[in-house]
Order: sequence, then structure tokens, then C-alpha cells
Amino acid sequence: MADPELKSKSLVSLSKLFLCFSLLSTVAVADDGPFMSKLAKAIGPSGWSATTAFCNWSGVKCDSSNRVTSINLASKKLSGTLPPDLNSLSQLTYLSLQGNSLSGSLPSLANLTMLVTVYLDGNNFTSVTNGCFQGLTNLQNISMTNNINLAPWTFPTELTQSSNLLQLDLGNTNLMSSLPDVFGSFVTLQGLRLSYNNLTGGLPKSFAGSGIQNLWLNNQIDGSGFSGSIDVLSSMTRLSQVWLHKNQFTGPIPDLSNCTSLFDLQLRDNQLTGVVPSSLMGLSSLQSVSLDNNLLQGPVPVFGKGVKFPLDGINSFCQSSPGVPCDPIATTLLDVAAGFGYPLQLASAWKGNNTCQDWSFIVCAGGKIITVNLAKQNLTGTISSAFANLTDLRNLFLNDNNLVGSIPGSLTTLPQLEVLNVSNNNLSGEIPNFSAKVKFLHAGNVLLGHPGDGGSGTSPSSGSGNAPSGSPSKTANSSSLSPAWIAGIAIIAVFFVVVVLFVFCKCYAKNRKGKFGRVNNPENGKVDIKTDVMSVVNSNGYGGVPSDIQSQGSELSDLHAFEGGNATISIQVLRQVTSNFSEDNILGRGGFGVVYKGELHDGTKIAVKRMESGPIGSKGMNEFQAEIAVLTKVRHRHLVALLGYCMNGNERLLVYEYMPQGTLTEHLFDWRENGCAPLTWKQRIAIALDVARGVEYLHSLAQQSFIHRDLKPSNILLADDMRAKVADFGLVKNAPDGKYSVETRLAGTFGYLAPEYAATGRVTTKVDVYAFGVVLMELITGRRALDDTVPDERSHLVSWFRRVLINKENIPKAIDQILNPDEETMESIYKVAELAGHCTAREPYQRPDMGHAVNVLVPLVEQWKPTSHEEEEGSGIDLHMSLPQALQRWQANEGTSTMFNDMSISQTQSSIPAKPSGFADSFDSMDCR
Repeated sequence: MADPELKSKSLVSLSKLFLCFSLLSTVAVADDGPFMSKLAKAIGPSGWSATTAFCNWSGVKCDSSNRVTSINLASKKLSGTLPPDLNSLSQLTYLSLQGNSLSGSLPSLANLTMLVTVYLDGNNFTSVTNGCFQGLTNLQNISMTNNINLAPWTFPTELTQSSNLLQLDLGNTNLMSSLPDVFGSFVTLQGLRLSYNNLTGGLPKSFAGSGIQNLWLNNQIDGSGFSGSIDVLSSMTRLSQVWLHKNQFTGPIPDLSNCTSLFDLQLRDNQLTGVVPSSLMGLSSLQSVSLDNNLLQGPVPVFGKGVKFPLDGINSFCQSSPGVPCDPIATTLLDVAAGFGYPLQLASAWKGNNTCQDWSFIVCAGGKIITVNLAKQNLTGTISSAFANLTDLRNLFLNDNNLVGSIPGSLTTLPQLEVLNVSNNNLSGEIPNFSAKVKFLHAGNVLLGHPGDGGSGTSPSSGSGNAPSGSPSKTANSSSLSPAWIAGIAIIAVFFVVVVLFVFCKCYAKNRKGKFGRVNNPENGKVDIKTDVMSVVNSNGYGGVPSDIQSQGSELSDLHAFEGGNATISIQVLRQVTSNFSEDNILGRGGFGVVYKGELHDGTKIAVKRMESGPIGSKGMNEFQAEIAVLTKVRHRHLVALLGYCMNGNERLLVYEYMPQGTLTEHLFDWRENGCAPLTWKQRIAIALDVARGVEYLHSLAQQSFIHRDLKPSNILLADDMRAKVADFGLVKNAPDGKYSVETRLAGTFGYLAPEYAATGRVTTKVDVYAFGVVLMELITGRRALDDTVPDERSHLVSWFRRVLINKENIPKAIDQILNPDEETMESIYKVAELAGHCTAREPYQRPDMGHAVNVLVPLVEQWKPTSHEEEEGSGIDLHMSLPQALQRWQANEGTSTMFNDMSISQTQSSIPAKPSGFADSFDSMDCR
């Protein structure tokens, strides 16, 4: 028989368990009440009474189980913050809070699987909870426009779980970054509004084929906005309204003939190029279109009756009246530009209808085009057969671009053609059979004429001459050769290559001797002067010429002391981004090795300086160490930045920021050959000021003082906006505190060497001042520092120009005649000429320091300001700080650098201290460079 006491205890336990289940059931049924009470207290005067059941409150709807299904409080003058557990309303289907002053963080809506509609527009929310829109599987409409106080946030990719989404409106909510390519998940999306944000990048490819009808991406407010092509619109066939105005879109307007419902197209205030397609003008559904303030070309378009088409802004149309056709030659050149995808530089340069008078990149004679020079313009696309319509064309330069496809056979019909240069592109296919009078240059197109690609069989490495008329014959049974034959052929081939290389090296060493060039460090006190062809003719500005810094006691292991902001980069990555160091990516060659262009996965363009392979010598190691040691201690907007380096076996590589316009040499001396526009005087003095600021920083404002020792135009690199940066730090000398000059072995480039340095080998910062003066003379005259093509009395620029300076009236005759200066410009030239004379004074003490040069040049550069690099250091200096605060921040970061603690370039002295005496106490606007 059971124990009565035990039976009693069991009954009590069962009663408690039943009571718990009852309570849990009650909570499950009535769990919206506590939240609604919190909500009523949190959002101000809602008009809700605590004595009334919440399901009877105004704007609140519940289901039969007293679960809240709808909250509609639009425009109720509410304030306060929403409780964080908003997503406890698990049966909520409709939430409307727009037109109030609610603030704080927008609480999570995650996992409200019943939620269909959300309106939160026009409030003061300050942030969006992470994962706020997770699991909203039934969501159809969400609008959050005009929440201007939101902290920057990115597009909420968790919305891809809302596969039924119809309308998404996040306009003016401080969205930033680029749009993720996730729109293939929004199969029902009809309206997308992301206007007035800070979005950048291109249109997502997943827009293609979508059902979006209304697309509003206009007025991105960070100053840049969306960019790239708008071609994806052509496959968005359900579009009815498109607002893309006030962005940075480029390229032509695509064919929108399949968008048969499109009635409103706003494309103004972009950078669109090309001819307005006739398919757009013929679109019957179109009612309103804006194209102002682009770079559109060709005739002014004519739209149908009733279409609103304002013509108030600027474009590059050839005529001013709608429908008037362009001149036939202009039409031909626009067909040429179409092959290249209507690039921006041609849209900017090819405006109006008078091609010979107003258009760049072409040369005319007797009103007929005889030369088209589009070399080194970063062109993509294909070579248009429209070139064949320029029947008077003699010279066509398309070299050093990124062109693909074949060479049109129609070019062989040009009766006057003398030179065709297509070298260093990515062309393929057969080589047309040009006449014997045509100088055809095509090296650097590895697929061009390749037998396997249907080509003529011409070697892709041939650099000049006419294309051979046939392809080499093939051995009929080459595949059946015996292994012995193959081995014999291989041995003969290797022997032949060794002999050729031996002869080449002997000839190359012999031909390196010449009149001018870079000075190698002499052994045993003797000056061995050799010509380095690359330093005079083809230096790439990234240290592509040998340098001979003498680093005392620096060993290979010292490099591992590097702990700064720059990074080691694997050889695999560098091989990938340079297409395995492809010849197509070569920027320049020199004694150091070869410099290649590369592009990282995030789109960052880089320049990779690759030391010649093989066991590394002390000279090469010293230069490699010197570049890293200097560039990890300095950072300035006018010094080329070192991004990283690589050591892999015998491989030594340095990775720099890419400077797309190349060297000052190319634009000052070789602009005709390179197809560049000549530098204006305004550009020249801006470049001079940039260089002066960079060198001044090296001398007196950096963590340590440095002497460059090889300042010259080929070591001055230019960005797209033609602003300059000083490059090649392989010869830099460390110049710590001290009153005396540094004795060093001679290195540098003749024509730029200060007299006392060339005579004694002793160096101060004044040798850089002298070289800077030479550069100023070159900018004024357009002449090289040393020129053996002119009489001896004029071959040395400094000696000749200093004689010119004796009489001011001689200066106008000595300047670069391409400048054609007016009176105001001439006054500026006089001042720069005077500065050049002072900088090249014979005695070092007679030369100013670089700070003086900066102060002279600043007033001459109108409205000078930094172009893009707002911070001199990588330390986050806020330009809104006061100058003493900025200095304090800068010094704090300088003092904590951990860069090459154990590696010294050389422990030498300079006549310039590391920082000017009393710098911190007297910091003012003239010091803030």
C-alpha cells in the first residue's frame, strides 16, 4: 500500500506543474500588453489611456486573440524613442510611424514574419540596429525616407530574405558605400528609391532582367555618387521612370528600345558621352527626358512632339540647333570614338564642328587631317574601320593603350598612310598586308599575327617594318619527330640562346659609355662616368635607373625589422595583378629592372618595381633597402607613396602608388612623340610648387631630414590632374642634425649636379636646391639640362640660362615658345626665372632653402589647394583642427613610428637640421605645407 505522505507530495507537485503550464499559456496569449504599455510611455502624447485596453487605442488593431496586428501613428507629433523589444509583437503586419520626431536607434524588426508594410519616413532616428530586417519573409513595402540624422550605414543585405518585396524606399537615409550585387533575390521588386545618399560604385549587374519599374538613384550627395556605365538599363525592360541625375555615370546612353513603358528619363549632370541613340528619340512612350550637363556628342537630338526636353545645360554637341548634322569629318571621328567606347578624354577634347581648329589629338594641313595621335590615352575597345574614311591620313598613332580585336583591313586602303603604330596593345588576329611605304609598328601585341589565331604568322615581337605577306611554312610531320631529334634541337637552341646573350651583354656594356648620364659610385676614389640610357631617355620615375647608396652594415635580415604601415605583399599576388609580369603592363625599364603596372582586386592601381632576378649584389640590396627605409619614414602628398614590398628568394620588388600620367619628362620634352598636350604655364608652376613642397618636407619637416640627390623631371611623376609627386629615393642620404656637409661618393645625374658636389663629393640639402633650380629652368625653356644636339655654348642649360638672366630683356626669347605668354604670365615667368637663378648659384650658401622657394611660388599658383590627399601623414590629421593642434597630432604620430628601427641608410650629417629651430613654438600658416 502506498505511503499517504508520499501520495500527498506527488499531488502537490502535479498541482504546481499544472499551475506553471497555465501561467505560461496565459503569458503566450497576452504578451503584447507589457510592450504596448512601454510604447505608450516612450513616445510622448499618443492619446492612449492606461485605463483603456490597448486593443481599443487609436491607431491600434488587434486580432481575436488580442494580439497587435497594426499600429498606425502617422503624423501624430510623437517624440521619444521606441522600446528595443519592438519585434516582440509577433503578429504585427502593418507599422506606420512616419511624419513624427522619433529619435534614438531604430529597434530590430527581425523575425516579424507576419510584417507586410513598414513606414518610418521623416523621423529623427540616429542609427539602425544590426540585422534589423532579418527574417521579414512577408515584407512587401518598406519606406524610411528623410531620416537625415542616421549614422552612416550600408545597404541591408538581409532584405534578400524578403522575396515578396515590392517597394523599397531608403532615400536620404545616409546610406554609404556601393550597392551589393543582390538584386536577383528581389524577383517582385517594382520600386527602388535610394536618392540623396552617399552611395558610390557602379550599377549592380543583377539589375539586369529585374522587374523594377521606378528606379531613383539621383542626387548622391557626397560629391561623387554612382559611376561607370548605365548599359544595364537596356535589359531592364519594365522600366517606366528612371532618375539617375547628379551622379558620375560615364559612357554612352544604351539602346533603350525594349523599355517600351519608359516615360521619364532623367540623366542630366553626369559624364555621359557619345551620340544620343536614335532609338531613344524614337521611343513612343517617352514624355520627359533631361540630358543637360553631360559630355554628349554628335547632333543635338530631336524628340517627338510633346516630349519635354530642356536644352539649358552644357554638352559637347557639334551644333547648337536640334537635328542639324555634324560635318562629315566630325562624324567620322565620332565613329572612331565609338570604337573606343566614347572615352571621356575624347568627349572633352572633341567639341563643336570645326575639327581642324578646335579638336585635340589631330593635326591638319590645308584643312585636311593628316595625323591622329591617340597614343598613351588609356583607350579601351577596338580600332574602328571608320579611320579608312580619313583619306588624307598620313600618321596614325594608337600605341600604348589597351585596345583589343583585330586591325581593320580597310586601313590598307588609305592612300597617304606612312606610319601606323599600334604597339603595346592587346590586339589579335591577322595582320593586314600594308604597302611597302607604310612604317608599321606593332610590338607588344602577343596575339597579333599568331598562327593559332588565324594570323599571318608574323612574330608578335617584331617592332617595325612591313608585315610579311605570308606565314612561315610548317613541317608536315612535325608531330612525329623522335625524342632524339627533339633533344638535339633543344640542345642546339639552348646553345644558340647562350651565345646570343653573351654577345648582347658584351655589346650592351660597350654601348653604355657615352657623353651624358647618371654617375655611378666610383671605386678607389675614381669617378667612372657611364651613360645609362634609361636615366636620360626612358626613366620611369619609380627608380628605374641604378642608384648607389652606401648603407653601412645593413644586412638582408634588417628588412624584417619593418613594422610600419606598409605591408609585405606575396609574389603570387604581384604575379596575378601584373598578369605574370606581362610585357603589356611594362611602364618602364632601367638599371634596377622593370616597372610594371598592376591592379589589385579592389581596383587599386599600383606600380611594381621588380629587381632583375639572380643573386642579389650589395649595390642592388642597398638601393632596395634605401627605398624602403626612406619611404616608410616619410609620407606626404607630393612624395610617391610606398604601398609595400616583396622578398621571395632572389626576387626583390617594391610596390608604389600608380601615377597614370607618367613622368614630367614625357609632358615637357616628349609631348609631341607621346601625343600629349603641351603643359601650360599654370600647370608648370603648379608642378614646380608641388615638387618644392615635397622636397621641403624631406629637408626640414619629416621625422628625419633627407637629401634626395637625384631630383630631375624623370623622377617627378604626374597624376591625372597633373599634380606632381617626387619619386625614386634610391639615392637619398640621411641628413641628421649637424652644421657640416656629408662626404659621400658621387651619385646622381649630370646636368643636375651642384658644382661643389661634383668637385668634392660633399653634399648638403643645397644640392637638391640646385637641382630644383635646373628643373625650373627646364620648365621655363622646355629644354633639357644637357642637350648635345645644340652648339656647345648652349648645351649646358644652367650656364646658358644664367647668361640669359644678366639682361631681363633676353628672357622672352629664351622661354618655351609653345607658351605664348601674355603680359601677366610673363611677369610670373620673370619671378620663376629669378628664383631659378638663385637656386643655381655657384656657392651653396648663396642658394635659398626650399621653404623660400615654396613661398615664392605660392602666390603664383592661383587658388592652390591640395587635390585629393587631404592628409600629409597617414595619421588622420583633421583639417578643421587649429594649426597648433594639427602639429601636436603630427608630432605625436611621428614620435611613435616603428619603422626600420635598426636599419640606417648611413649615419651622416647635413647642414639642415631635422626640424627648424623653434618650429613647434612658431608654427604658423606659412609653415603648414
